[in-house]
Amino acid sequence: MEIKPFENKVWLSTPTMHGEEIEYIKEAYETNWMSTVGANINEVERLICEKVGCKYAVALASGTSALHMAVKLAGVKPGDKVFCTDMTFDATVNPVVYEGGVPVLIDTEYDTWNMDPAALEKAFELYPEVKVCVLAHLYGVPAKLDEIMAICKKHGAILIEDAAESLGASYKGVQTGTFGDFSAISFNGNKIITGSSGGMLLTDDAVAAQKVRKWSTQARDNAPWYQHTELGYNYRMSNVIAGVVRGQLPHLEEHIAQKKAIYERYKEGFKDLPVKMNPFDEEKTVPNYWLSCMIIDETAMCMQVRGDLEAHYVTEKGRTCPTEILEKLAEINAEGRPIWKPMHMQPIYSSNPFVTKEGDGRTQVKISAGADIFERGLCLPSDNKMTAHEQAVIIEVVRKCFE
Repeated sequence: MEIKPFENKVWLSTPTMHGEEIEYIKEAYETNWMSTVGANINEVERLICEKVGCKYAVALASGTSALHMAVKLAGVKPGDKVFCTDMTFDATVNPVVYEGGVPVLIDTEYDTWNMDPAALEKAFELYPEVKVCVLAHLYGVPAKLDEIMAICKKHGAILIEDAAESLGASYKGVQTGTFGDFSAISFNGNKIITGSSGGMLLTDDAVAAQKVRKWSTQARDNAPWYQHTELGYNYRMSNVIAGVVRGQLPHLEEHIAQKKAIYERYKEGFKDLPVKMNPFDEEKTVPNYWLSCMIIDETAMCMQVRGDLEAHYVTEKGRTCPTEILEKLAEINAEGRPIWKPMHMQPIYSSNPFVTKEGDGRTQVKISAGADIFERGLCLPSDNKMTAHEQAVIIEVVRKCFE
């Protein structure tokens, strides 16, 4: 196969528009409902409740603001420790700090690349006072929810579910975003359903939903003038953004099917290589396949060294590494990315408590599971507008890295 750079860049994951979106944006414009109230907001909240299976949805400015509201609802106070997924985007963890909490980072397991239940149980042994756990579903794959929920229940802890990447994924037939006491989803520009921005707080608690509606509109009291008795935030979703989401939502299953086809083509294309695709429990879960990722077998890794801001590697026959593969993809005008760098390896959280299934991860000599996956893994181009031919070229580029 001839390999030459793509004329148009093949992206990791970009919005896919269908036409309905612009009609709802026009409706907001023509009816002059351009602020944080309007029919689009009301409808997307209803549609998400219907699709996901929760009782209440509050449309907010971002998934991060939804997580912040969830942390506030959970009652996190300055100095409180909160258990958090370690291998994730930092928006999972930052809202804990917004409320003055101290993230305690929980290591990853290899079966789903999500929070390790054994490490979570160990964390409760080390920090029995903790009463909140923030769990993310990485790359659209549900975590081990039975085990994690049972551990949280055993220790009387509130579960906050970060389902920003997993809208449409299910665990034992139930949609993610319904397992947490409070859950968050995202409509960021690269998510499986987008509003260009935006997110939602999901809950079955009517009082909690009402609190978030108030807090997210600057906590204005029900008075004829602007009166405030508690701290508020400018977090409500705009009716214009909601119009984009409203037009996107009917296409969720279509987008998932396209993402699944991409995952399956990669899996087939790499079947004889020393790599594995990002895993999931086929009996219990149906992911949304948001991003297709791969991890290189330890025996097939060439030498790779990463600092805080750059990486280097040594080429070796028959071996490769994420840095080399990402460079080769960039050469053909295709976008890949490293796996999320675990929070315990981030400069901002490098001094925070970190727990593996063996115990306090900071004193362990053995590399943690999350650090290992970060070292050997990468996210492949997963845009659902990528053609089968473009993907075939990408697969060939990856294959050549192992020659």
